[in-house]
Amino acid sequence: MRESGAKGTITGISGPTVTVDTPGLKLCEMVLVGAAQLAGEVVRLERERTVVQVYEETRGLSVGEPARGTGLPLTVRLGPGLISTMYDGLQRPLESLRQVEGPFLRSGRLLEPLDPQRNWQFTPVRHRGEAVRKGELIGTVAEGALLHEVVAPREGTLESVIDGTFTIERAVAAYPGGEEIFAFQSWPVRRPRPYRRKFSPAQPLVTGQRAIDFLFPIARGGTAIFPGGFGTGKTILEQSIAKYADADLVVYVGCGERGNEMAELLEEFRTMGDRWTGRGLLERTVVVVNTSNMPVAAREASIYTAVAMAEYFRDQGKNVLLLADSISRWGEALREISSTLEEMPGEEGYPTYLASRLAAFMERAGTVETLSGKTGSLSMILSVSPPGGDFTEPVTQACLRTAGVFLMLDTALAHGRHFPAINWFQSYSLYRDRIARHYEESVPGWEAMAARCRELLQKEEALREVAEIVGAEGLQDADRLLMHTAERIRTRFLRQNAYSEDAFSAPEQTAERIAALLEAHEQAQQRLAEGVLLEDLL
Repeated sequence: MRESGAKGTITGISGPTVTVDTPGLKLCEMVLVGAAQLAGEVVRLERERTVVQVYEETRGLSVGEPARGTGLPLTVRLGPGLISTMYDGLQRPLESLRQVEGPFLRSGRLLEPLDPQRNWQFTPVRHRGEAVRKGELIGTVAEGALLHEVVAPREGTLESVIDGTFTIERAVAAYPGGEEIFAFQSWPVRRPRPYRRKFSPAQPLVTGQRAIDFLFPIARGGTAIFPGGFGTGKTILEQSIAKYADADLVVYVGCGERGNEMAELLEEFRTMGDRWTGRGLLERTVVVVNTSNMPVAAREASIYTAVAMAEYFRDQGKNVLLLADSISRWGEALREISSTLEEMPGEEGYPTYLASRLAAFMERAGTVETLSGKTGSLSMILSVSPPGGDFTEPVTQACLRTAGVFLMLDTALAHGRHFPAINWFQSYSLYRDRIARHYEESVPGWEAMAARCRELLQKEEALREVAEIVGAEGLQDADRLLMHTAERIRTRFLRQNAYSEDAFSAPEQTAERIAALLEAHEQAQQRLAEGVLLEDLL
């Protein structure tokens, strides 16, 4: 990490918030503070001092220790070596840190995010002496099934191009005068990566969850949230989607979650295969981990680190899925940082810019035409943990303003061992009409069956209130049959076991199962009209 030349000393410390007298610093610039060189970020500039939010534990730091700027904002390195790696919110490779430090990591340790010793194979498509335009492909680097594209940063003539193995620190090409081209890119995490244009989402993101794909479909390039109280299965649902979703790459962010849950996730991902490619599941996954015992500043940065990596893969022409568990922990970190900066609090103590910052983050999702002319997509699925299951709290409401799919996780369903505990009356999808047309092409009758299914569930809810007053025996036989069919839809169709073969349901399997239930209902209705007793039918 290069220095900006700005050097000074620490003048004050308040928890993770440090004031320095380093001149010439810029807002959002990374600063290394103390003899341990703890990484921090400039969050406020004043006439006589600069306020730095430190990403790490500041215990042992003292006034008078040195502080110097790096000249750069929080930046990630994007290139070969990202896949199958577990990072923290500063893109430090946790497995490499464990090998160096052991299981207990100390502050101030920064390692290169991409292994500098690993050999890669570069396959050129342009050669020495050829002229290239900005953004034109020079060559590729294979990482499993993914080809990392190396493009020209500017127009010019190539003076040299390698053909063979190299390490990430070695240039793969160069312009006259010694300007080098590397296989990696450095990118500020808070700045969205550019593209030519953005398309309206039109293709479905198949998750394998029948309740989602059939009733509340998510679009590729779309955004979805599922809020739920404690114990409603948010983490299990996120992990199930990460395992089975039809995506080329998955970036999973454990933001403020328990460490044992992340350990179980990683162990399972190491042993599972990807049903779409036949390769190992980790070969299409990048994990960003900031558990609940890690500093809050790094937790706040973790979702930006993750989305910058996801956008990089999107720009390779891939369909990328970003999963964050949970965005509420990110909001709590933002609130804690805002409080230490003594900013004006908004609703429930959250900063007044919570909604705009969340919206700016979620707007980075989408299906786009990249600068190289390819089409890639970035979809976001975010879990929300409203305190006490109160969906009127600020984080849930801020997400609702931007998200295209709302999947409400119901505590009563969860306690009834119904997984996923998605409430089919309170949830909705703004993509349903567009996605239904796509499903209709591959599975005829899809939308008609979905409409019929919703109709039966809605009628059952109305009949349930009547049955509570007069009793089930007081209902007409046709109504009792409808309630019986709706119960079968809930227990045999909308419910899935996350730890069995039923954890994933392809659209064809989904259509086959609901078609059988609806056909059985129609036949029973017909026989009931012919005079057959309901007890005989059931």
